Amino acid sequence: MAFGTFNHHRNPGPMADINVTPMVDVMLVLLVIFILAAPMFTGSVQLELPKAQAPAVESPPAATVTLSIDGKGKIFWNSDPVEQDALTARLVAAAKLDPQPELQLRADKDTRYEVVAQVMAAAQSNGLTKLGFVTDPKKEQK
Repeated sequence: MAFGTFNHHRNPGPMADINVTPMVDVMLVLLVIFILAAPMFTGSVQLELPKAQAPAVESPPAATVTLSIDGKGKIFWNSDPVEQDALTARLVAAAKLDPQPELQLRADKDTRYEVVAQVMAAAQSNGLTKLGFVTDPKKEQK
């Protein structure tokens, strides 16, 4: 079927051709957008981790020591109030145990950061390496 004919005596029928060029253009643009956007969907850091095979080590459960700090900066060792000198002596004694106990640090939300940092520094300087922070789970709001 010719589009540019000069024969006006013929009655042309309905055009049965579909122009797919705009659809192909749109699909190619979408393909390029998805190819460029695909790396942004994976927000992971590419690491090449070392491979090692080691059997699982069965170790006895280590003891835990709970260090609590209230809002006023008062320090508690397993619910017993302690002063700074006694805390240092207990940290030294705990560092000599085998295996070392894990320190679970529970600090009130109103506690000054300075007190928490001093307790952490005292634990590290006396040889304790296992320290964990204890928090309350987030409560559902209604």
